[in-house]
Amino acid sequence: MFLKIKNIPIVSWSSVNSFNFKPKLSTSFFLIFGLAIFGLGEGLLILSTTGNSPWSVLAEGISNTTSLSIGTATFFISVSVLFLWIFIKQKPGLGTIFNIIIIAGMIDITLNFFDAPSSVWMKYFLAIFSVLLVGLGSGIYLVANLGPGPRDGLMTGLTKLTNLPIALVRAFLEISAVLAGWYLGGTVGAGTLIFAFGIGPSVALGLFLVNRLFN
Repeated sequence: MFLKIKNIPIVSWSSVNSFNFKPKLSTSFFLIFGLAIFGLGEGLLILSTTGNSPWSVLAEGISNTTSLSIGTATFFISVSVLFLWIFIKQKPGLGTIFNIIIIAGMIDITLNFFDAPSSVWMKYFLAIFSVLLVGLGSGIYLVANLGPGPRDGLMTGLTKLTNLPIALVRAFLEISAVLAGWYLGGTVGAGTLIFAFGIGPSVALGLFLVNRLFN
């Protein structure tokens, strides 16, 4: 049923305006909560050592070649992507700014406070669980409707600018991030594929659960 979802649900705490810089307390809470879960999932996927999500492959690659932590590298990647919005006439919302700060911070917190599993089976279980967490976090933060994340905004902006299909634009961005990160030593593996094929259904499930719980 959840795989048929085509629209972002609107619930009692959703912001009516995505450029609302004075949202309700409940909207802010769920935005932060969703982004924290998202960042936790990203961090746990890295800890699984089975392969990172595409942008975390790039962040780890940058971390490997600099003194930056993976979370800090993620922060600077997000800021760089946000800078590109200037050229595609996109406007950031409060959720965009929170996205940059919270996800990067949660990745480093997760990597510092949790240990990688030793069992191969636990590593792959953690990878699957991580993707579900990222999907749930995405569902919550999208329903808050306070502006897209830097990568989502770049995707939609490039789609409008080039008139290319959104799937093609997103695939180009994700593949570019993976290739650059892999070249720099980021971890690519089965976990990367699990994320690539599982994130869509996981986000749909997250949206479905939020809609079911709050409507």
